[in-house]
Amino acid sequence: MEHPASRRDLLLTSLLAALPLGLSGAAASPLDPAQTIIKLPADLQWKSNPANPARSVDMCPLVGDPEASGLYYTLVRWWPGYMSAPHSYTSDRLCVIVSGIWWCNSGADFDPAACVPVPAGSFVRRVAGTPHYDGVIRSHNEPAVIAICGIGPVNYKIIDPSLPFVRPV
Repeated sequence: MEHPASRRDLLLTSLLAALPLGLSGAAASPLDPAQTIIKLPADLQWKSNPANPARSVDMCPLVGDPEASGLYYTLVRWWPGYMSAPHSYTSDRLCVIVSGIWWCNSGADFDPAACVPVPAGSFVRRVAGTPHYDGVIRSHNEPAVIAICGIGPVNYKIIDPSLPFVRPV
């Protein structure tokens, strides 16, 4: 047989849970924009490098700078039909695919047909000092957006500097 006190406790707990939060007298403090910095999609500043073909790759720096000392966090948007040339960095890069499909490969040779499709929600770690290339193949109809974090300076090095960094595929 159930004890009457346990029924009472269940009833009181249910009643308290149903009360609006404002009745408790507690109020949350307002958001402090100096402590919690929010940038909505419309506020993000995407930039294209004028040395690259139009609508090939865009960057959106969020925090820090890959070319300066310290932590950086940036977004990269690869448009369909373009890939990077094989290149390397002196520090690891930690990548999360935010949207689209990013096509990746390792090695100093450039063979877009050998790339692996990496869908949104995936994680890619680019190991320091190892050559790799990536982008979005032409047959896709949406760009890939990748969030990249690492420690700068990255000391970007293209494997064959006589060829362009961004290549149509």
